[in-house]
Amino acid sequence: MEAAAVQPRPRPLYTRLAFWSVLVLALAANGYAARFAGGGRGSKGVSHVSVYSYKTFAQGTILYVIWLGIVLLICIDRYDLLALRRPRSWGRALGLAGAVVVAIFFWEYVVSYIPLPQSPGKEQGITDVHWEPAHAGAFAANFTLFVLIAPFVEELTFRGAGQSLLQFLGRWPSIVIVGVAFGVAHGLVEALLVLVVFGMGLAWLRDRTDSVLPGMLVHALFNATALVAIFVG
Repeated sequence: MEAAAVQPRPRPLYTRLAFWSVLVLALAANGYAARFAGGGRGSKGVSHVSVYSYKTFAQGTILYVIWLGIVLLICIDRYDLLALRRPRSWGRALGLAGAVVVAIFFWEYVVSYIPLPQSPGKEQGITDVHWEPAHAGAFAANFTLFVLIAPFVEELTFRGAGQSLLQFLGRWPSIVIVGVAFGVAHGLVEALLVLVVFGMGLAWLRDRTDSVLPGMLVHALFNATALVAIFVG
């Protein structure tokens, strides 16, 4: 019986990788500038004002459209880099996605017991918000922004283009780097403990399924959970 052929690593695409790196650095710089200028909340923080503001939805949508346009330009003529395709097996993909969900929720539980200056949730501004039925429309718009638009664009950026461009380094180096890049791009400090591990978990899921679609589902679930937690936390 012949041994299975070893798959060669992808050829480095240094120019595309350089532009992707600049994008991540720009997101991180903007995020940390907003965090420290805003007294500790990152640029992606969800607050009492933001979740009930159509302005948040409009500004966020414009940002993500521009962001997505840059990613598509980086991948021009090589849209296979985005890994926007069906997983090898949906049944297996959903099983692996479930494992990632359990692992991340467990890690969040562990982090909650670490004595930090402020909790990751509080750093993002997702606490102390009460339901306001009069602003349900704005909340629904922002729910769409954070649960549908954000996961779509961010997964194409990190687990799509980024992970594809880093695969020449090997499986685990690409998973770790993508996780760190995802974390720092949010412009937060305490929340890095969760975001980096979350990013690595999604990168592992993309690696095992050869698709960003399962990761989009998990990402959307976590963002939705964070929004719902606003009113029950």
